[in-house]
Amino acid sequence: MADAYEAGAYEPAAIEDYALLSSCRTAALVSLSGSIDWLCLPRFDSASVFAALLGDEHQGQWVLRPSASDACASRRYDGDTFTLITRWETATGVAEVYDCLPVDPRHLDLVHRTDLVRRVVGISGDVAFDQQVRLRFDYARAVPWVRQSGTREVPEVTAIAGPDAVVLRGAPLTATDHVHRGSFRVGAGEHRDLTLTWHASHRPAPEPLDVDEALAGTSRWWSTWADRIEASGPHRDAVVRSLLTLRALTHRDTGGIIAAPTTSLPEQFGGERNWDYRFVWLRDASLTIEVLLAQGFAHVVSHWQRWLLRAIAGDPADLQIVYGIAGERDLTERELTALPGYRGAAPVRIGNGAAEQYQADVTGEVMTCLFAARDAGIEQSAISWPLERALLRRAEERLDEPDRGIWEIRGDPRLFTHSRAMVWAAFDRGVRSVREHGLTGPAQRWAQRRDEVRAAIDAHGVSPRGHFVQHTETDAVDASLLLLPSVGFCAADDPRMLATVAEIERTLLVDGLVLRYRTESGVDGLEGTENPFLACSFWLVEQYAATGRLDDARALMDRVCSLANDLGLLSEEYDIAGRRQAGNTPQALTHLALVRAASALEHAETAARDNAPDRAGA
Repeated sequence: MADAYEAGAYEPAAIEDYALLSSCRTAALVSLSGSIDWLCLPRFDSASVFAALLGDEHQGQWVLRPSASDACASRRYDGDTFTLITRWETATGVAEVYDCLPVDPRHLDLVHRTDLVRRVVGISGDVAFDQQVRLRFDYARAVPWVRQSGTREVPEVTAIAGPDAVVLRGAPLTATDHVHRGSFRVGAGEHRDLTLTWHASHRPAPEPLDVDEALAGTSRWWSTWADRIEASGPHRDAVVRSLLTLRALTHRDTGGIIAAPTTSLPEQFGGERNWDYRFVWLRDASLTIEVLLAQGFAHVVSHWQRWLLRAIAGDPADLQIVYGIAGERDLTERELTALPGYRGAAPVRIGNGAAEQYQADVTGEVMTCLFAARDAGIEQSAISWPLERALLRRAEERLDEPDRGIWEIRGDPRLFTHSRAMVWAAFDRGVRSVREHGLTGPAQRWAQRRDEVRAAIDAHGVSPRGHFVQHTETDAVDASLLLLPSVGFCAADDPRMLATVAEIERTLLVDGLVLRYRTESGVDGLEGTENPFLACSFWLVEQYAATGRLDDARALMDRVCSLANDLGLLSEEYDIAGRRQAGNTPQALTHLALVRAASALEHAETAARDNAPDRAGA
């Protein structure tokens, strides 16, 4: 193996050097150097089997790469799929590695197995490959018991620890100090299939996977989904990959849409702003659904709507802002000392304490999303409207209560302007559901509450200098204010919005990218700072487009899209000084904001062309 993979010498790759694999049940991250450094089995939020991403090789990884030290890699996805093709060129030949988490095209219940495929294909000449496997179950807290279980002709390695078991098939492996190594060669026209299959340890190992069928079926499934995307314009490829990424983060069985497939990738390198994003935030999922709805993916909307109704069913007083993939409520946050953190950024956290926060805006996000689905003719469940009415009753009870806001601050609750605007939106959608869709409810009372919230924002949510403020105790802005026009609270060219944009440009722009807020204000209750937030930068593109600042919108759109990695993936934030992505990756909120920004820019440009003087006829 190359020296970089000898014990003690390895550190995880730059965040942007990772590719995503997804089965829509779980995900893996693969580095450009051929190492799978993150894999949780069998679900996105399960404990890890490979976690070198949050430490080093001792936390588990599967390295597959040519033996030659001069091997050069390039990569791409296989069309509109999440099958990764890494092309290796060496002095002796060329080979490609196909990495894939297969999707069963028949949508069978695969709860009893999960497969990972690594097919090595010889293109020309002859290439020797090495592989190195360190299996570390339960976030590297369990070294499994491992045995050779196959034959010389059909080699297998079985590893078991507690409830989990995996079987490695495809090439001989030799164990030394809890590490399994092996080598093989491929010539032109040859291929070698390596597979890892997870199963519950109390069940027998599943039969070997038909790799040909799995790869072909997975390709058809993704391509069929992508064929329904209607996108055009200069950012078409970015929009398509973003929509595919949103699908990749949607659990195929439950319909839950996770925020990201990783935990604890740092917002500030070396700092403590490290969070577990492998759960379903109602806010992010609602915004994702609105994007998918605009793209015509009605069946995805229906699936998520069923998830939502199951998750929040019950007493509206128990509403959480984030749930597990199947609607689980217990997301207790805790720190893992077994994982040292991405390049030393500690602590590593699992679970998320935001589940216990009150965030007033979430009811507005949910009501806005469900109203959009109703407006689009999506069939409604019999319990949907009664549940929405219950949410509005709860919103009335907490009408004037401070909250933790969209950024989930861990400081004191505040009366955040964005939260208050989303409360306004919740009552507004309730009123409109009654008046425009014939549903029953106290529309007059809700209208009164809506107007009261608006009056309070007008009185206390606007600076004497004429711009909206982050919360009632400050004159500062935050980037969430850019969302006010999108929910109808005010027009994009409202003088208060224009003043807000000017203040954001003055105080939150860093090298052309947008910070969420100024962390030095202490509002979030955390140490340290953070980097520009990519979704916020796309929100500013929307605002520019809506007010006719098309040159600014195009420039910022190009700027943010250029920060994607070679596969079109974006994380949560961007470290300008280090010229690198930061935070959990890939981030659903970033990608859905990209799609919205591209759509807003395209519509604005179309309107500008339609309204331009007819020079030929002048």
